[in-house]
Amino acid sequence: MVSLISSNFNNLRPDSKLTRMSQRRKFIKQSLMGSALFIPGVSSIAEATAPSLFKGEKPLILSTWNHGLPANAAAVEKLKSGGSIIDAVETGVKDTELDLSNLSVGLQGLPDREGITTLDASIMSGDGSCGAVAFVRQVKHPISLARVVMEKTPHVMIVGEGAKQLAIAEGFPIEKEELSPGAKKAYLKWKETSQYKPVINIENHDTIGMIGMDAKGNLAGSCTTSGLSYKMHGRVGDSPIIGAGLFVDNEVGAATATGLGESIIRICGSFLIVELMRQGRTPQEACEEAVRRLIAKNSKDIKDIQAGFLAMNKDGEVGAYAVHPGFNFAQATLQNNVMIDSGSHFKKG
Repeated sequence: MVSLISSNFNNLRPDSKLTRMSQRRKFIKQSLMGSALFIPGVSSIAEATAPSLFKGEKPLILSTWNHGLPANAAAVEKLKSGGSIIDAVETGVKDTELDLSNLSVGLQGLPDREGITTLDASIMSGDGSCGAVAFVRQVKHPISLARVVMEKTPHVMIVGEGAKQLAIAEGFPIEKEELSPGAKKAYLKWKETSQYKPVINIENHDTIGMIGMDAKGNLAGSCTTSGLSYKMHGRVGDSPIIGAGLFVDNEVGAATATGLGESIIRICGSFLIVELMRQGRTPQEACEEAVRRLIAKNSKDIKDIQAGFLAMNKDGEVGAYAVHPGFNFAQATLQNNVMIDSGSHFKKG
């Protein structure tokens, strides 16, 4: 797939504008047709625009992986209907939590090695308010439960049975505990060998992370996942950990992460990126530095580790970078919603 960006969004030559526009239209057509989705907000393929050309346009929504397209569309619709940016990032990823074709987010996701699906989620506002849940069972929308933790409790994270008790107290439906057809089929196949190897690559990734900025420059983010497939029962990754899978600061910007959670936790990846932006790095520079540090801390196993970072700053500049090729993200404004390939430290071949 042709990438819309190089490792740095600013490496675009003015004298190649017509060529770039032609390449963008070709890429966007391939992306949207390949996804078999109609994406609200893109009324025609030619209207979708590359990220470098709507720098600073607000509102701005970013989210990880292909499922980010419909998630972005839901988030934008929430903003258009008068919702806040925290409403938007919650609504956007709720769409993914309900996507039965997705085996990495929501109750339909792949289970742990005991055959039980457990969920993690976090949500954060630019003023520092945040909430998270981890190791949650039988709750369809862990992102909404994370928001309850943020807004209705004095805590930041509630886990396991305590999170389920909170869900019941707040009137969340408790779902029947059973694997989705897709997850059950994959789990039974895995049980033939029951080999536990936490390999994360472009075929086995998790999470949707979403970060957004409203028309006034207020920031928020969300992250939700069913976690690493066939993990040890009780394992929690980076997604619900504020500063690892997600970090948002209205003074600076926002970042989210995807991939092998253990590798991201080791460097406090999302917090690191926001702090690098605070020190003057662009979002792209900050994401690339985070990847370099992650590789240094996980060098022994790096061939089997995929991790990617996605960031925006207060000026609406965007950055994305991954360890290996294959990471992509969706970017949306009120008029556009496009898929973009990220650069990576290691190249194909």
